[in-house]
Amino acid sequence: MSKTILTALALGAAAVPAIAAAQVQTVPVAMMSGTRLDVSASGEVTRIPDLAIISAGVQTLQPTASAAIEENAARMERVRAALKRAGIEDRDIQTASINLNPEYVYDQNRPPRLTGYRATNTVNIKFRDLKRTGAILDALVAEGANQINGPSLTIDKPESALDEARTKAIANGRARADLYARALGMRVVRLISVSEGGGYSVPPPMPMVMMAERSDASSKIDPGTQQLQVSLSMSFELR
Repeated sequence: MSKTILTALALGAAAVPAIAAAQVQTVPVAMMSGTRLDVSASGEVTRIPDLAIISAGVQTLQPTASAAIEENAARMERVRAALKRAGIEDRDIQTASINLNPEYVYDQNRPPRLTGYRATNTVNIKFRDLKRTGAILDALVAEGANQINGPSLTIDKPESALDEARTKAIANGRARADLYARALGMRVVRLISVSEGGGYSVPPPMPMVMMAERSDASSKIDPGTQQLQVSLSMSFELR
């Protein structure tokens, strides 16, 4: 009985390397016997922007640092309150920078003379109802925002549009490979590799606009359209 058990254990142990070897076996890749063709292709789709990003700030100048900071904080609170009344949520308001810098006057042949301190507080604001962009800009100016940059218009969730662009890029790459193959009197046998080069880039924001007081006319924003592009590098075998 013990001999039989030892024999069975030996057979089991001998089977382990065989099983492990079977698990690491890979299917060999067929060697390329034809001609390799490398092509670049892109796919493009167009969407209407559905997200606006505005940078709004308050800049104050006072004789002392504490006075500049206090005035800046008070005016910034009014700006934040205006954003809340406009329906902007806390998660869509982000502090971008807070700065305090001394101001000097430089007279010829004289040492610099301190004249005061300039405090700046800037926040980035996101909102999705683009029809209200003008009203939000006007409200910011009315409540003391004297530095506004933007808006930058973009796509909030671009992945589905980029996937559509990827599908178009693959189709365009295959069509280009077929064109080359026909011109060479050959045919496309298989796709060897494909790699993605990149997606779309957000357009730069509109120039900085300095506003000192509210205008009677509401600012109007036209969203237009935005192009999303994906570029691919593809390799094919021709015969």
